[in-house]
Amino acid sequence: MVWPFTSASGKGGKDDVGNNEEPSRRQPVSWSDSLNGTDWQHYKDPRNWVPTLLLTTTVLVSVQIYRSYLRRIPGTVHIQPKFFRKRSLFGRVTSVGDGDNFHLYHTPGGRLAGWGWLRRVPIKRAELKNKTIPIRIAGVDAPEGAHFGRPAQPFSTDALAWLSSYILGRRVRAKLHRRDQYDRVVATVFVRRFLFRRDVGLEMLKRGLATTYEAKTGVEFGGLEEKYRAAEKTAKAQKRGIWGGKPELFESPREYKIRMNLDDSQTDNVNVKP
Repeated sequence: MVWPFTSASGKGGKDDVGNNEEPSRRQPVSWSDSLNGTDWQHYKDPRNWVPTLLLTTTVLVSVQIYRSYLRRIPGTVHIQPKFFRKRSLFGRVTSVGDGDNFHLYHTPGGRLAGWGWLRRVPIKRAELKNKTIPIRIAGVDAPEGAHFGRPAQPFSTDALAWLSSYILGRRVRAKLHRRDQYDRVVATVFVRRFLFRRDVGLEMLKRGLATTYEAKTGVEFGGLEEKYRAAEKTAKAQKRGIWGGKPELFESPREYKIRMNLDDSQTDNVNVKP
């Protein structure tokens, strides 16, 4: 008796899946026979594989371009070590902290990437928190302002006012050199002024608002040391800015910091005496 919805099976009959041979009598196909049975002519036609190759290449190149040039860097710790001495960052100056340092909001790609018309640069301090890169202008040392209980140097407010008026709120390009002990990026900074690209550090030296960097270690000029020292020499000869006073009374920013550190250490020694 044959049950409903089933088929009878017997010698020479069809199995449940409609094959004429019994499953136990099927022969396995070897790997070589399978390859020989593949129609390779299909893959020889460029129309079948060129589009896939182009799409894959485009995706890989796009990812690499984004990671290298279009990904925004929110802070110093996110800068890859291979960027130093090889790459520059483009962005907007959001604040100026002293006569030779400021904060940069990285805007990769500039206006072409939509910054300023599709993508907004934050303005409020709360929005900028942990999203900017502190930049130390390479090769120059501006007069020290009043902080940590120390008095300000002459022309410190002048240097700060000039730097603020020159770059604050403007787009600049920072050529990266290294990271300093304060987690700032030491960089040569360029800004567009009246269609001309200006070296910010060099302009400060020309105006007598900074000296060339005098520290024994960690100094960076980005290959511009000779040019910087020539500008400083000219400003000194013309008695501009910090060079306008009596030479015997002049104290460079480096000398000022050494004196202040010495005073602090002496004060600490006095305080610890019984």
